[in-house]
Amino acid sequence: MGPIMRLRELLRDNIPPELLSKVPSSFDVIGSREGAVAIVEIPPELQDYRVAIAKAIVKIHKNVKAVYEKKSGRTGVYRLREYKLLVGDRITEIIHKEHGIRLKLDFTKVYFSPREATERQRIARQVKPGEFIMVMFAGIGPYALAIAKKQPGVKRVVAIEINPIAYKYMVENIKLNKLEGKIIPVLGDVRVKATRWYGLCDRVIMPLPKGAYLFLDQAFKCLKPEGGVIHFYHWASEDNLFEEAYRLLERVSILHGYSIRILDARIVSPYAPRIYKVCMDVMVYPNGFT
Repeated sequence: MGPIMRLRELLRDNIPPELLSKVPSSFDVIGSREGAVAIVEIPPELQDYRVAIAKAIVKIHKNVKAVYEKKSGRTGVYRLREYKLLVGDRITEIIHKEHGIRLKLDFTKVYFSPREATERQRIARQVKPGEFIMVMFAGIGPYALAIAKKQPGVKRVVAIEINPIAYKYMVENIKLNKLEGKIIPVLGDVRVKATRWYGLCDRVIMPLPKGAYLFLDQAFKCLKPEGGVIHFYHWASEDNLFEEAYRLLERVSILHGYSIRILDARIVSPYAPRIYKVCMDVMVYPNGFT
């Protein structure tokens, strides 16, 4: 029996039958076997049962020390949201483990999604020895760390983050994973800080679906004159998943005298009803070259 079926089974005596199907079908667990927190989104009709739901989550996940409810969407430049503690200890700083990487963070002060571990590994597997990488909107460093861990032969990974608290954690995480020298953490706005690496990068990663297109000019300028690869993330509706992302990439490529070829286009995760986070991987090359 999966965790969600177990959750509903545990709640069968606490929640009216007609509401049982409304119990959240997924929730995030951030942390490790030594200690974790669960973050859950509870619909309005289940607000009276939120503590019962939280207690059931703790029964299923023995390592969860606290359950928090999402109380807002992500807002502001730092993409933060508000949380309410439902049960357990008031802990917010934890160490999350994924694919041999340790990530220290305070989930109330930085953006982090444990659901994208598979996507981070997908990108990391594509990196070849000797590549120079730019990670924009790097957060606490999960993409940069995944790449440097998966591909020890990478030349450098530049990781730019605007949130000073996330930057602090990224610096700490680089040390925690013994990847000093491979990753260059940078605090500041991509528009300002990326200029130092214009024309030097083989690959640019843009894991900010809301608004990454506003930084495409900087992404193309970061690539070497002979081109490279851009991993572009975007929000898209179910009936038009990739057309807008391609159109945005194509428009900026033309402005810079490049052409693009799609390597991959995929749904990363659902965001809202019929809205998805998508990624388009494109090969960028000068006009006249294939």
